[in-house]
Amino acid sequence: MILDRVADKWAVLVLGLLADGPVRFNQLRRSIEGLSQKMLSQTLKSLERDGLVSRKAFATVPVTVEYSITPLGQTLAATVDALRLWAEAHFEEVQRAQQQYDLQRVAAA
Repeated sequence: MILDRVADKWAVLVLGLLADGPVRFNQLRRSIEGLSQKMLSQTLKSLERDGLVSRKAFATVPVTVEYSITPLGQTLAATVDALRLWAEAHFEEVQRAQQQYDLQRVAAA
């Protein structure tokens, strides 16, 4: 169950953003390219249920909701941050390797 959370790319990205301080829902949505409103909502609910994120609603019109990382969430964010940094640093290299592999497979066929 816990490994599912760590393997969830959206959860890792959300935790990374929240590690810098509280963030509003729409700000999170704009910060993560490709993340739909529905998926962000589901991800935040799961993280909140797991005790990794806390939610605070403000009585405004419309209601403002802010999310922050919990102490437990900070321990996970620190643990997976190295993986996130590796992925960012090596994205293009992995992409080139995939393209080269695909070209070799096509040539062999």
